[in-house]
Amino acid sequence: MPIVKARSVMKKLSAWTKNWKEWFNNLSLRRKLYGLYFFCVLVPLIVTDGVILYSLLRTEQAAQQHEMENQASSVRYSISSFVENSAIMAKSFYMNDYVREFLNTHYESSLDYVIAYQKFMRNSLLGSSLGVDNTKITICADNESIVNGGGFLRLSEVEDTPWYRYLQESSLNQVLLFYYDDLDVPYKKAERKVLFLQKLNRFLRDDTEKLLKIEINYGSLERNIRNLNYENPIYICRGDELLFSNVGPNNVGQPFKPFTLADQVGYQKDFVLYGEQLSICILYEKFNLFKVLQDNIPMLVLLLLINIVLPWILMREIGKSVTLRIAKLNQVFEQVDQDTLTKISDVDGKDEIGSMMENYNRMADRMNGLIQTVYKDRLREQEINIARQSAELRALHSQINPHFLFNALESIRMHSILKEEYETAGMVEKLAVMERQTVDWTADIGTVSREIEFVEAYLELQKYRFGDRLSYRLEVGEECKEQEIPRLTITTLAENACVHGIESKTTPGWIFVRVYRAGQELCIEVEDTGGGMEEDELQTLQYRMDNASIDMLEEKDHVGIINVCLRLRMMTNGRVKFLVESEKGIGTTVSIRMPFSEADNE
Repeated sequence: MPIVKARSVMKKLSAWTKNWKEWFNNLSLRRKLYGLYFFCVLVPLIVTDGVILYSLLRTEQAAQQHEMENQASSVRYSISSFVENSAIMAKSFYMNDYVREFLNTHYESSLDYVIAYQKFMRNSLLGSSLGVDNTKITICADNESIVNGGGFLRLSEVEDTPWYRYLQESSLNQVLLFYYDDLDVPYKKAERKVLFLQKLNRFLRDDTEKLLKIEINYGSLERNIRNLNYENPIYICRGDELLFSNVGPNNVGQPFKPFTLADQVGYQKDFVLYGEQLSICILYEKFNLFKVLQDNIPMLVLLLLINIVLPWILMREIGKSVTLRIAKLNQVFEQVDQDTLTKISDVDGKDEIGSMMENYNRMADRMNGLIQTVYKDRLREQEINIARQSAELRALHSQINPHFLFNALESIRMHSILKEEYETAGMVEKLAVMERQTVDWTADIGTVSREIEFVEAYLELQKYRFGDRLSYRLEVGEECKEQEIPRLTITTLAENACVHGIESKTTPGWIFVRVYRAGQELCIEVEDTGGGMEEDELQTLQYRMDNASIDMLEEKDHVGIINVCLRLRMMTNGRVKFLVESEKGIGTTVSIRMPFSEADNE
């Protein structure tokens, strides 16, 4: 009996669900929108407003807490990044064997030390970093032959200082110390300091104790915190001692004051920075939600009316706008089975539905005769382009190697050698190399090493013409020699440097050819110390190189360079960059950067 009742209930439920879906689908779109407004806007609005009012205070408190956490994290990051610059600098001294050797050396006299010190400052990059970036660097060593000054001190000079004892008592090699220096030293006033201390005894076998003291500018660190521009008062403390604050004056010449606002702290973040136990304390004012609501009753009433009335009006207008225009679209789509599509005569609005109507009209126009015409025209144009490229390719492959010319040049060279005219023989030999390279065009791609051989032959031949007016230097990285590039790429640039650079200058000049790898790029640079170019000429050449095309080859200006750029773009699928730098009377540099191929090296 229960099973029969259960089946009856399920049957009735299924029938009711089917009837409800049918009824809902038969409802007009306008009634569906009104139902959507009532059940999904009005009712949820009444329910959620009460919950929102209740949770607003808690949300505001959580937002304030989150904001203070973000501020504390930002302050910590600001302090840590400021100190990390010193830590990185200290590490460079710590790892440098040149510094270690300089400090371990025992000098026979003060003069010997001064000479070694001057050599250290000239040759060491670390020496040039002493006292930069608002920091003061001092290196101390247990070496009595060192002369105090210039960033170096004997260790005996600082053994009685509090900061030295602090470093020795610490178990760390790197420590941070907020320190008030009140030593009674002539010409030195008491002031607050931020010190970063580093032990430099990287090798335990060293007999000389060494340490590094980096004095961070206290004022710069304080300004860095103030420049965060947070409204909440922020205090950076060490225990009960106030170190920095973004409010009120902080006198650098006075000792650190005690922190007396601990009972007003809304958020506190503790962290350790190179041995220093620091705390970031943020104050805030308590938020009274009920007072805010009481002060804004008129505004709340207005918002409540807007939430009910305005959505109702908008829903009515949206219903009219949507349903009427969708009905128009429905009418025209019912005619898609006809031979031609009927266009919508009056398109209302510029929204998504209006745009849909406009797109339908454009689609109808294209479907009624334009697509086939455009397709055929484009196909014919592509066939013409392919035919033209094929003709150009056949023209390149149809070149004939004039071997008789090479035999004649070889005969002239041997005849010159027999007559002991060795200079003429050398010129003929270089000319033969160039002729073979330019005539033998069986492949457009060659290696860098082969290209450099041709460049050298060309420049040697030019030296016979220019004499002492031309000098050159070729620098090619070993990993670049097997890289493939279009033939005559570097040679064309070198020829351009000779013709437009060296030839236009009466004084001696240089041509530098450099090929090297930079990361994943192959870099080719051709530099000359010739006459240079004017700014407008430079910009024109840069534009033509960046936008090289076959049409530009029909012009007469810079045809060789345009040919090189066009072939490089075709070889690299556009992944090549060109840069021209020039100054009138100084010279010109042409740079090419293209992808470096690991496969070529293998």
